[in-house]
Amino acid sequence: MLMGGLLLAGGVLAQAAGPVRSVEQADAQLAQVAKDRAAAESEYAASEQVCYAKFFVNNCLDKAKELRRARLAELRTMEIDANYFKRKHDVGLRDRELEDRNQRDAVESASRAANPPAPRVNPADKPRPQPAKTLPAQKQAEHAAREQQHTAQAAAEAGERAKKVEEYRQKQAEAAERQKRVAEKKADREAKRARREADEAAKKAAEAEKAKQKAQAK
Repeated sequence: MLMGGLLLAGGVLAQAAGPVRSVEQADAQLAQVAKDRAAAESEYAASEQVCYAKFFVNNCLDKAKELRRARLAELRTMEIDANYFKRKHDVGLRDRELEDRNQRDAVESASRAANPPAPRVNPADKPRPQPAKTLPAQKQAEHAAREQQHTAQAAAEAGERAKKVEEYRQKQAEAAERQKRVAEKKADREAKRARREADEAAKKAAEAEKAKQKAQAK
């Protein structure tokens, strides 16, 4: 009777599980998996006690173990699906945050480049007393040249900062892409392995059921 409960619970679980579409649903599915896994272990322990009271102990234990393994494999598949969705969601959040930060940095850099700060006046650059022979026009020309030099230097520094910001943004985007590919590959491998385990469990369960029916027919 207990082994029948294990098989029935596993079937109901497979029907209830659907595609994960939100983080809340993923969390709820993980909590349910933990609960069902504990129940499966408890029911298996009870099935062992029932088997020890039967004449064909080993045959009874083998069936109980197979039912337990099939159910745990099914729960593992649900667990992998929920964790994969959460990892994919987290990667998407990091990508959006990185993109927003890069856009803000680019805007700030462009703003600084378009509006460079006023050049700081160096006391050493203040006009010094000139000999009487220096003409006012010459003073103005020298002052204008110094101002032009400061402006050009400020523009060059702003351009260099903008270049560094862009290089940093590119490196961050490449790093995020690499992390995303690694996470997706890992999740795909886990999903494939879980599907193989589930298929093998279903196959063995079917074979066990077929053997049981054949034995009953005799």
